[in-house]
Amino acid sequence: MSGTYVGMPSFPKAAHDAVGNETLRGNLRHATHTIRAKRAKAVAEVSDWARLREAGRQIKDHTLRHLDTYLLQVEAAVTAAGGTVHWAADADEANRIVADLVRATGETEVVKVKSMATQEIGLNEALEAEGIHAYETDLAELIVQLGKDRPSHILVPAIHRNRGEIRDIFAAEMSEWGRPAPENLSDTPAELAEAARLHLREKFLRAKVGVSGANFVVAETGTMVVVESEGNGRMCLTLPETLISVVGIEKIVPTWRDLEVFLQTLPRSSTAERMNPYTSMWTGTTDGDGPRDFHLVLLDNGRTDTLADEVGRQALRCIRCSACLNVCPVYERAGGHAYGSVYPGPIGAILSPQLRGTASEIDASLPYASSLCGACYEVCPVAIDIPEVLVHLRERVAQGGPVVRDGNRAVLRPAKGHAAERAAMRAARWAFTYPAALRAGQRLASGTRRFHPRTLPGPGRAWSASRDLPPVPAEPFRDWWRRTQGDAGTATAAASRENER
Repeated sequence: MSGTYVGMPSFPKAAHDAVGNETLRGNLRHATHTIRAKRAKAVAEVSDWARLREAGRQIKDHTLRHLDTYLLQVEAAVTAAGGTVHWAADADEANRIVADLVRATGETEVVKVKSMATQEIGLNEALEAEGIHAYETDLAELIVQLGKDRPSHILVPAIHRNRGEIRDIFAAEMSEWGRPAPENLSDTPAELAEAARLHLREKFLRAKVGVSGANFVVAETGTMVVVESEGNGRMCLTLPETLISVVGIEKIVPTWRDLEVFLQTLPRSSTAERMNPYTSMWTGTTDGDGPRDFHLVLLDNGRTDTLADEVGRQALRCIRCSACLNVCPVYERAGGHAYGSVYPGPIGAILSPQLRGTASEIDASLPYASSLCGACYEVCPVAIDIPEVLVHLRERVAQGGPVVRDGNRAVLRPAKGHAAERAAMRAARWAFTYPAALRAGQRLASGTRRFHPRTLPGPGRAWSASRDLPPVPAEPFRDWWRRTQGDAGTATAAASRENER
């Protein structure tokens, strides 16, 4: 199944179906409440959390401003350490590079470390089309793959599944992918983990090619950093003869000292741990230790366009901790699949429309998949103001669609479905520009208030289906003021405005 999911219905349609699934809502509610409670406790232990958060924000912003310099530094450092750097402008180019590298080894199987970047580009499906089988080794990703499912959470991709469902998936599907599940498998965590361990061990020992992403890339040495909680990543990174890492260009940090900040904030924000259980780092290749060949694929895939947006670029600070998902009331009820992206939740609502554009129905709807409560901003360890970006992207969607070429000039193609909203905003702007017209409109609205409907007609019916329109007052405020305060009140108000100037 494609990792991008473009072609899904808009978020409101998908969320409507998801909200009706009581099992899904129960799974999500239990998991997200548990994770966020543990995170809050872990963060409270750090007296300088606010300073760490600000440091992370500044490091990321500095790196993004000078990304061209640091990318070249990474390329030079990786090359000097024996690795090979490839540049991929989009998903198709990245998939082609990886497929060619695997074919060059003569292998038809790869083991994978959990990687959002490879999911973003649909690498597994692209490799399958080339006759290459990609095996996920992260436990949650294994559950998703065996179940022919899609990830629904950044940190816990199978968060929408309970233990009984996982047991059924293992029992039914493991034999088709390798070692079958033990007979009479129960749904206890220990037995499920042991079944996954035995199933994966044979793949680790057999695989000659590993594929990973990276949580961070240290520019000064060209060092890749992968943080994980199970140890499967380390098996993939050390046992294969060839290692291919697909990494978004925004994952760079300038120095080891900068990395120190994120190795403190990421574990506490994601898994509520003081220190990450497995932190693997490697620089190029080393004789007699680890893979003989290392390839780094630096992925753009819309990141440069996102970087050009002064408001939206802060989404590229994201370190994929998933804290924003665990506090979001919309995600908790709708689940991750409704977002139609490997990046669900609040961060997905601002990242996916920038990486993919807003031409599709699902991407145009994502900036509206939020109550703007601000909880996501409060927990973000790099201070991404997600509500600000959501409003910014809503404005983009309302004003028009993507920029397209018309001969030698670029034009903004009108967005579908927002013509009425744009017309209403233009009318409001005109009325507020001319006070006499505003007064006349207010008096007309008050004079006809008995004929006003309680709900909106047409497309607005969805908004007013569960709420009444606010009643129009019997007279406008200006008329009430003049009637009750007279000329003295008007003069006092005018004097007050003059003093404020």
